[in-house]
Amino acid sequence: MQTKKYSSYAQIDSELEILKVEKEISYQKLVLSIQKTKESFSFLNISSNVIDTVKSTFFSSYGTILRFLIPIIFKWFRNKKRGD
Repeated sequence: MQTKKYSSYAQIDSELEILKVEKEISYQKLVLSIQKTKESFSFLNISSNVIDTVKSTFFSSYGTILRFLIPIIFKWFRNKKRGD
């Protein structure tokens, strides 16, 4: 890293002001990132993701097959317990 040479205190002050603003922006980005991470691990968000996954599974082609087979399997188990 090269050392900067300044010819006046005004240049130093403006450089320090720029660095201060950049530091504040970086800090705010970090805070926002942490908030988004907390929100992504909330119970409501996780449960909605699980529900979306289940919905997409049951509405895909495999889901169609499962929706057809599940009642048949339940009837088979019910009849098996009765001894029919």
